Order: sequence, then structure tokens, then C-alpha cells
Amino acid sequence: MKITCNRMELLTSITGVSRAVSGKSSIPSIEGILFECDDTKLKLTAYDLEIGIITYTAAEVYDTGSIVINARLLSDILRKSDGDTVTIESDDNLRVNIQSGITKYNFIGISALDFPELPTPTTDNSLTIPGQDIKDLIDKTIYAVSTSDQKPVHTGSKFILEDNVLTVVSVDGHRLAIAKKDGLESDLETSFIVPAKTLQELSKLIGDKEENIKVSTARRYAVFNLVGYTVITRLLEGDFIDYKKSLPRSYKTVVTLNAGSLIDAVDRTSLLISDRFKSPIRLEVEDQSIKVSCTTALGSVHDEIACESEGDPVTIGFNYRYILDALRNAGVSTVKLMLNEPTMPMTVVPEDGDDFLYLILPVRLRSND
Repeated sequence: MKITCNRMELLTSITGVSRAVSGKSSIPSIEGILFECDDTKLKLTAYDLEIGIITYTAAEVYDTGSIVINARLLSDILRKSDGDTVTIESDDNLRVNIQSGITKYNFIGISALDFPELPTPTTDNSLTIPGQDIKDLIDKTIYAVSTSDQKPVHTGSKFILEDNVLTVVSVDGHRLAIAKKDGLESDLETSFIVPAKTLQELSKLIGDKEENIKVSTARRYAVFNLVGYTVITRLLEGDFIDYKKSLPRSYKTVVTLNAGSLIDAVDRTSLLISDRFKSPIRLEVEDQSIKVSCTTALGSVHDEIACESEGDPVTIGFNYRYILDALRNAGVSTVKLMLNEPTMPMTVVPEDGDDFLYLILPVRLRSND
């Protein structure tokens, strides 16, 4: 194989597919990127056995062929070289030569035969949706995905498509995040669970680009077709929580407030909390205000913000990180807090509409909290 590419264009492509490169593995080939070129184009593939990313980039092809090159080494070479173009050449002995400007590198690559075969699922079900809508659904829910392997199915988000509405659900045992997009034009009704890593990398690939994305599913895989990239991911299997049964049917207290004001108050109050000095945040709703307080072995702190409240006064405790995660990912300036008893979950929804719903389990307060 011998090709010449624009250095920065190749670096951009390498950066994109590197999101599917394994960090450390006993299989050296999945720490690399598979280069495959025919007479007209260069195909780049990365696959860590869970997520695979494919892209094509422009290249002047002198000799066709294939080789696997370590992704970290290649990225460093391209980033630190100063030539406008880069020439990459490999031979039958897996010797790789890279030249950009006057700088030359020579090292051993990995045989393309050692690269694991990427799944090619037969996808019968497909949906086309604006990329920014998918990114918004991911960003509003990804924080609540479980990081524990106790229930692997909850280490991903569930996508549910029915009645022209796409709903994404994440849960980790302490909180539940739901976001949805309606008005889709699709007769498809399906559900599938995508690993969190895939969703995080998909969100980054979308970035701020305005583009439509085709989502296709098979029994064990999903394929996301973006402009310039194809993302193939395995799906998680198992019994996902029936989230509808977890939602309260009524509320005794409804609080409307500025999300930023509560974020700031909780942020200030949490300064006395650390791994050494642990304590829940106490919220007291009464007389059109929320008192935010915390007491640890280090000391105590009290704050207060204005709100509009309806219903019964209530005092309830929470892990401050869960409140901040929900409010920071809501993406709106005003939210409603829906409350019942101090031992029941708090629901966070937008002031208007139903684009998202967050459920946060409380922490039982002790007399000294």
C-alpha cells in the first residue's frame, strides 16, 4: 500500500474513528486503525469489539493494500508533523514508512488479517432523524446511565419508538432520566438498548453539525449513518426497568423555580461536603422559598432562593450531585420540582411541555443533617 493524503484531513478522519479504538487490550490490532485502499479511496475502520466506526477520506493511491497502524502513534505523528501532506507506505513484511515534510518514520505495523471482522448486520428497520435531536436526547439522559456491572442492561440507554415519538430512558438505581422527541414521520415501532460508550462517542461525532442521521436496527446491532461516518454498535440485551411503573401518579407539592438559581445554591452549599465529610443536601420548601442547607462534621451552611410553590410544605434530602446533574442537563431556564413525602422520589420536569422527566431518589435525613 502507498498513499498520499492531506495531513490535516487525514488527522480529522483519524480523530473521528479513534473514538472506537480500544485503549488497552490483549489484542494489539484493536488498538489500531485498519487502512484499506482501492484505486480511488481510503477506508479507515476502528473497532473495539463493542463499537465500530468507518469513514472514507480522500487519498492519492499509488498502490492498493491494507495495514493496521497503532492509532495513538499515528495521531501523534500527524499532529506533530509540519508538512501539508503525508505519505504512508507499507510492504509485505508489515514495514510502515510515513513521511510528512522532511520527517520520516519507519516502524512495524499489524497485519490486516489480525483485525477483527466488523459485523455487517442486516438492518430492516430504519428511521431518519435530525442529528441535533438525537444529540439532545443523548445529552439529556446519558448522565443517569448505570456504571455498575451488577445489571449490565442498565449500562446503556433504551430507545423506544412508538406513535411517532422517540423516547430515550436511562436509569442507575438512584435516578431515572427520560427525554423524548415527538412529531417524527415513521410507522416504525421498536425498542433497543445502546451502550453508553456508543452514545457518548456518537454525541461527540455529531457535535454542532446540522445533518440527518439514519438509524437502523437488527436483532443484536444498530447502525447510525452520519455524514462522513458509519457507527456500528452491539446492543445490550436483558430486562430493562419498566420506567412507567416508577413514575408517581400525583404530587402534594409543586415548585416552579429558576434552574440556575438552584444550581448555584446547591453548588455553594455542597462546598462543605467531601469524601471525608459526607452529608445530604436538605431542601425545605415553604412560603414561596426553598431553604438549602447542609451540616457535616466540618460545619454547616444555609442558603435560600425564591420560588413559586403550591401545596404542602416539605423537607427532603438528596445527594447534591444528583440534583446538579439533573438541572445542568435539563437545558431549560425554569423547571418544576414535583414532590410528595420525604421518602418518595422527586420529579423534575420543564415548566412547559414534556420534553424530559427526571426522577431522583431522596436520602433519608437524620436529626443532625
